[in-house]
Order: sequence, then structure tokens, then C-alpha cells
Amino acid sequence: MAGNYKNFKKDSELLKKNLSALQYQVTQKSGTELPFKNEYWNHHDDGIYVDIVSGEPLFASIHKFDSGVGWPSFYQPIYEQYVCFRKDNELWLSRTEVRSRYADSHLGHVFHDGPAPTGMRYCINSASLRFIKKADLRAEGYGELISLFNDQRK
Repeated sequence: MAGNYKNFKKDSELLKKNLSALQYQVTQKSGTELPFKNEYWNHHDDGIYVDIVSGEPLFASIHKFDSGVGWPSFYQPIYEQYVCFRKDNELWLSRTEVRSRYADSHLGHVFHDGPAPTGMRYCINSASLRFIKKADLRAEGYGELISLFNDQRK
């Protein structure tokens, strides 16, 4: 896999320098971007979405669906081992927060109201993601993920 995310070391000052204010607020302070006013909510290119902080491969366009909520939604991650879950009781209801494994970036939340085959809806902030086009996967170091697109369900 591309990047050295398994040995990722968080450096707040470096992150503040390299991320936009919104990316920092979302990934490091568990913020939320506005619905329908973010980069990937209506994005339809083939490729993968990686953690903006570490490059961990998180989601693929073939698992993306329009949930109507204004944030990118996926019914499963590429690899379960790169996402972690935490109870989130910040609002008036209990939710399940989704975070990246190595960078510990706040990504969004997961709900049990998604489509088949999983019934899950990973509602993810665009600001926590970087998109890599299918055509660029090999050059970006994610060549082994090209096979995801050989058996598309679209």
C-alpha cells in the first residue's frame, strides 16, 4: 500500500500547516462540514478515497451511493481494518463515529440504514478524504486496488 501510514506519527503543528482549516477541524477536532457544500457528496468518478492525513485506503467509488443527506455515503469500507468505531454521545442521540486506524482522523459516522448488501451507511466528511482516480492508482502506489474495479456492481 502507498504511504507509510502504519508508522504514522501525528504532529499537530505539521497538520495545521498542511491541512486547510476545515480539514483540520474535521479530522482533528471531530468537526462536520456542511451538507451539499462539500467536495465529494455528488462526486461520481471511479477511484478510491484515502485519509487526507495518512493516505490509508478507506472507501471506493464502487461502494458509494446517493443517500440524499449531502455527504459522501458508502455501504462498506475497502478494508475493515482501516476503520475504527467509537460511541459518540455529543448530540442528543447516540451515534457511532468512524475514525481511521493509524491517523485516528475523524471521518464521520456510520448508520444502519444503508442499502444491500451491508445495510450500512458510512456518512463521511469530504474534508477527511483525498480522492485518487482509478487511472492514477498505480502511480499513487495503490495499484493492487485496481482489481476492485474489475467486477463493478454499477
